[in-house]
Amino acid sequence: MRAPSFLDATLFAELAEKAAASPRGRVHHNFHQMDEPCHRMAIGLQPDTYIAPHRHLSADKAETLLVLKGRLGLLVFDEAGQVLARRVLQAGGDCPGVDLPAGVFHGLVILEADSVMFECKAGPYRPVSDGELADWAPREGDAEVAAYQAWMRAQFD
Repeated sequence: MRAPSFLDATLFAELAEKAAASPRGRVHHNFHQMDEPCHRMAIGLQPDTYIAPHRHLSADKAETLLVLKGRLGLLVFDEAGQVLARRVLQAGGDCPGVDLPAGVFHGLVILEADSVMFECKAGPYRPVSDGELADWAPREGDAEVAAYQAWMRAQFD
């Protein structure tokens, strides 16, 4: 039997530090084993991380996101990349999270340094596959990321 894991200030500080040191600007802390049917993780996020618009096509891949610390901007897109909805998700705010059905294109922009998000979705882990990354947005590492990320952030100014 595993001991309880607490989502507390100590964990949040550790995630912020690791995310700041990560080349990707984010880090995952899994509460699950990879073979468990329910994946639960805390994710430390810094403003420079790029979470490309994507969707999960498997019917069992709905996901719930809750902001535990900080502030994120959520963009929901249609198939052509037009913004259908934008929402600030903020710890302690009017809207701390979202439940995203499978198949919905979404992207996140980090609006506050040292943010921490909790994510829950069905396991097992599967990398994003063909048709799940938006073909109208740059991929992580592409030269166009900085401009696209600036556009994403501007949706919340």
